[in-house]
Amino acid sequence: QVQLVESGGGLVQPGGSLRLSCAASGSIFNIYAMGWYRQAPGKQRELVATIARSGSTTYADSVKGRFTISRDNANNTLYLQMNSLKPEDTAVYYCNANLRPGLGVRKNDYWGQGTQVTVSS
Repeated sequence: QVQLVESGGGLVQPGGSLRLSCAASGSIFNIYAMGWYRQAPGKQRELVATIARSGSTTYADSVKGRFTISRDNANNTLYLQMNSLKPEDTAVYYCNANLRPGLGVRKNDYWGQGTQVTVSS
């Protein structure tokens, strides 16, 4: 059984910062790409940022220069440092991991339960 657990969400004023974490646990043989997605009320889930096992990253245009994705491969943990937050960043943020749960087992995508980020004065 694989679990992804996000933490670090909350209420922050515009211009503030938050750091999200996502810890992967359970039966994990190898983790490949990881990413953060978000879903605002009434909108579709959208990609925020991704990071390969090698460390190469991609970002949505809306967060470039403000958010930084990183990972700790030794501890199967993903991070998202969010600076200069704006009200439009308000959403539930989800962690995603493409991983192989066991040797010879097919890779699959796993999701966390989400953490709420609210940017408001």
